[in-house]
Amino acid sequence: MRSALAWVMSVLCLTILLPPAAANADNPIVQTIYTADPAPLVHNGRLYLYTGHDEDGSTYFTMRDWRVYSTTDMANWTDHGSPMSLATFAWADANAWAGHVAYRNGRFYWYVPVRNRSTGGMAIGVGVGDSPTGPFRDALGRPLVENNEIDPNVLIDDSGQAYLYWGNPRLAYVRLNSDMISYSGAVTYIPLTTAGYGTRTGNPSRPTLYEEGPWVFKRNGQYYNVFAAECCSEFIGYSTAPSPTGPWTYRGTVMPRQGGSFTNHAGIVDYAGGSYFFYHNGALPGGGGYTRSVAVEKFAYNADGTIPTINMTTAGPPQVGTLDPFVRQEAETIAWSSGVETEPSGEGGMNVGFIENGDHIKVKGVAFGNGASSFTARVASGTTGGRIELRLGSATGTLVGTCAVNGTGGWQNWTTVTCPVSGASGTRDLYLRFAGGAGYLLNLNWWQFTPSGGGGGNLLTNGTMEDGTTGWTSSGGTLSSATDVAHAGSRSLLTSGRTSAWQGPHQNVTNRLTNGKTYTTSVWVRSQSGTPSAKATLTLTANGTTSYLQLTPAQTVTATGWTQLTGTATVSWTGTLTSASFYVETATGTDGLYIDDASFQ
Repeated sequence: MRSALAWVMSVLCLTILLPPAAANADNPIVQTIYTADPAPLVHNGRLYLYTGHDEDGSTYFTMRDWRVYSTTDMANWTDHGSPMSLATFAWADANAWAGHVAYRNGRFYWYVPVRNRSTGGMAIGVGVGDSPTGPFRDALGRPLVENNEIDPNVLIDDSGQAYLYWGNPRLAYVRLNSDMISYSGAVTYIPLTTAGYGTRTGNPSRPTLYEEGPWVFKRNGQYYNVFAAECCSEFIGYSTAPSPTGPWTYRGTVMPRQGGSFTNHAGIVDYAGGSYFFYHNGALPGGGGYTRSVAVEKFAYNADGTIPTINMTTAGPPQVGTLDPFVRQEAETIAWSSGVETEPSGEGGMNVGFIENGDHIKVKGVAFGNGASSFTARVASGTTGGRIELRLGSATGTLVGTCAVNGTGGWQNWTTVTCPVSGASGTRDLYLRFAGGAGYLLNLNWWQFTPSGGGGGNLLTNGTMEDGTTGWTSSGGTLSSATDVAHAGSRSLLTSGRTSAWQGPHQNVTNRLTNGKTYTTSVWVRSQSGTPSAKATLTLTANGTTSYLQLTPAQTVTATGWTQLTGTATVSWTGTLTSASFYVETATGTDGLYIDDASFQ
């Protein structure tokens, strides 16, 4: 499609494709199952979290699969299910333990410790996927490396050299080749000296604090190894070094012994202008050392680069931006839940199920703006159904709407219901409270509000870009919130590392468009190296046919290098609209692209 475009720099397009705890708690971040061993990864402006899964009622580390969650606001987490399990590795028979995901070569590599059936020892396997949410397949059909030790972690250094670290009781590494599924040289063991990893007392066989779970990363020219220390119970300590192979110097405690689990496991990442520390504890009902739950705290490095002491909280980090209720939201996007579980949906993705009377879902920081007039949900019920109560502030807060759900003849026989809403305005925490008779009531796949007045105003979430990357993703390269360049306000969006002209920022506008309506679009664009010469288009795809509605844009160029793209067009399609995106790209070149102050109305 994009090779047919004849424009020189920036192109604005619209693509339409057809085919129980305290109410204010947000930690642990997953309540539907027990999770452990968090491994965060930022990709295309979204934070993905890879975890292990402790089975209910475990009295050992009984773990059979891995899970994926993601967020754009650090408060509401979307459950992507289990894209990899022990069954992925035909040569493994137990112990889906702590893994780590690295992105390279357009693929995602998931390094995990599992028990090798033929040897009975722990080995490191590699799953590979084409998407951050999988599915993942066995990249090798055998272990990558095996020394009966656990907890792999990957660092890709600035030079491009990748290192795989792992180990309990020793700390080992290998230099990965660029294919990420082989290595050069021998396994190297890092000397565990008291200078490098602190002093343990009372255990002559293990004189240092290092226990397991290395998390190695680089920041401001310094390498950090954050690790679980001195079982049992464990605390989180860390060491630093001038190179990825040492020499290491012990720096102290990151997180003291807390939280009802005798293990802990750290993951650290920067996202949306903040630094975040992931860990696990035993804070959920029934939780403990074998039934753990992942949580997260926001922190700031000290001026000298050291990590402050971080304590566990139930509040969790502040929300980044807000959640848009006027676009389709997956039911499994949750800040907190009580009673419900998730499961694979027959319509793809996941749905919320096993819902009983009194259960609820909290969605944090929902931006209703001037108000909502109705609520629509995709539901199913194998019984007589129930009700979805829409409440603000708490599970017993202000009732702004109630949707009745009747039986649909099966738990995966989906239908859409709509009900009126009154009194939902401003930014509020939304609670979906479920009510009805005994037993399971209904399943919920997705939901969406309609704004008061039928949806006038800007159809784009975070069109000013002041809420970071909220609402936006990228079709390639790295999407970030830029504070050094802005058309207005304090922020813009930057897509850097583009490898093709069609890569750029975009936003889903499904269910916001009216067939046959005329829209006006506007966005300010700027390249990293100069002022773009821009044209705009609307691209409509329906029933397998693509048409191009070229706009005649009114372009305004400022002295600071910003160009405004504006234009109008009437959109129309036949059939059922299932996907629509507003996006910015370039016809040629791969220079970094800024956008700011976008509107679609």
